[in-house]
Amino acid sequence: MNDAMSAGVHRLWKDHFIRRLGPTSGTKLLDVAGGTGDIAFRFLKYIDNLNKNESDDLSVPNHIDGFQLHQEDQDLSSSSSSSSDEEDNDVTHHVTVCDINQEMLDVGRQKAESYGICSGMSWLKGNAECLQLEDNQFDAYTIAFGIRNCTHVDKVVEEAYRVLKPGGRFMCLEFSEVKNPLLRSLYDNYSFQVIPVMGQVLARDWKSYQYLVESIRQFPNQEDFSDIIRNAGFRMVSYENLTFGVAAIHSGFKL
Repeated sequence: MNDAMSAGVHRLWKDHFIRRLGPTSGTKLLDVAGGTGDIAFRFLKYIDNLNKNESDDLSVPNHIDGFQLHQEDQDLSSSSSSSSDEEDNDVTHHVTVCDINQEMLDVGRQKAESYGICSGMSWLKGNAECLQLEDNQFDAYTIAFGIRNCTHVDKVVEEAYRVLKPGGRFMCLEFSEVKNPLLRSLYDNYSFQVIPVMGQVLARDWKSYQYLVESIRQFPNQEDFSDIIRNAGFRMVSYENLTFGVAAIHSGFKL
């Protein structure tokens, strides 16, 4: 459904999201609402490409043009071999995947096993509004297309601030507001007239996709969400529109 609704563009958004994060071999990432591993696997692949570039002097590492995890399972296996030999290669990066839905986490674990990833990742069932984690643990916090479904968005951002180390970065990828009136009208018509029908045809689920488009409209726009991030204590808050504002990347630092 994600591929059908966005014509595959959501994969490009996620690739760009990781490039904007720009993790390094020492990064400790908490990926929230990421049970199926879409962001976590990209994180590992991005760092694997960096390591390959450093060790093999590759002239054009894959991360420059984006990588397609869904098409390159072999690359993920390569990533896992790098992760599984952490002590030998001094690889210290790690991603903790947190999700409130155990079934989503199970899907992510199964995907990791199929890719041959046996280290560099951990899985945690938890509520984004009340994380059972200690303060100042992570270098980066990501949440992609998940915060919109949380009841108290401000509490989610406050928890992100709490678990990040000083200097840590909060990054959120979420649907947002299309500003151009003409494009917004076209987008609204597509959202309300096409997406629920597509959900019924492809997933036999009208209500969930009707909720999806309604929840997008109810979520704070770019400026309002930026204010929520600032109010939680983050500094250097910014956002970047993707595809005319259909989605946006929000960023802030704990200073």
